[in-house]
Amino acid sequence: MQQESIYNLIPKEYVPPPKEPMYRSAYPNGLVPTASTFNNHTTSRPQVNNINGDFQLAKGPHTHKGQSNSLGKPKGSYKPDATMFRMKNTGTMGSNQLPEIQQFKYPQSCKAAVPKKDEKPIHGLKSNKNFIVTNAVENILSAPKQITEEKEWTQKKDYGKVPDYLTKIQSSINNEYEIIRNMHLSEAEDRDKQKYLMTSEEVEHLKLGLKKKWESVNKEYQSITHIRMIDTVGLKRKKEQCEKELALLEKDIEKLNKNYVFIDTQK
Repeated sequence: MQQESIYNLIPKEYVPPPKEPMYRSAYPNGLVPTASTFNNHTTSRPQVNNINGDFQLAKGPHTHKGQSNSLGKPKGSYKPDATMFRMKNTGTMGSNQLPEIQQFKYPQSCKAAVPKKDEKPIHGLKSNKNFIVTNAVENILSAPKQITEEKEWTQKKDYGKVPDYLTKIQSSINNEYEIIRNMHLSEAEDRDKQKYLMTSEEVEHLKLGLKKKWESVNKEYQSITHIRMIDTVGLKRKKEQCEKELALLEKDIEKLNKNYVFIDTQK
């Protein structure tokens, strides 16, 4: 533990910490990441480098080390078949022979034919229907329109009265207010029952005890304050504790000086 001294106020000279050695990786700095596809040397087949995580890279853009292969047949098991080779006109483009020539046929679903130049449309069609008589008969046989009279809202039975739903809402609100008021009254009565009034003899006896306690704490406090220099932590804490106790005792004595003193039994 560092002791208090005036020399501690002197700023100390800053000594920089020693530098650690520069970090050097244990792996080669030119190593390509595992299964890297970078550096495709202008080819359609991507290059795969460092497939096994080795330090030595494979040579060439299309090769890699196959020591840990798990797919395909083992090396040397492929035997080429001399009869299986690409023959003429068997590629993906099909044969070079053209199909047979066939006569062109229109599809079945087509639009109507255009009228010929010698066909004439029919004009001047006439009808023997008498529209005047027909209109008159329809009006005679039709039922007359019913005239709907406008409602007179001022003639309603409940006009000017408070709606029923508003009276129901008001009654429910009043009931809630009544329940809350009764609950507050019951809580206040319970709180009043928990308190009782102290007699004058009890108050005097309690004040006498508090004064004796105050005198003993004050005596201890005066003995500390007469010390010329309070330079220890224990004396400082003892002085602060005495000040707090004296303040609390004075506050309690001031409360007991009132005309009526009640005690809450729940606390």
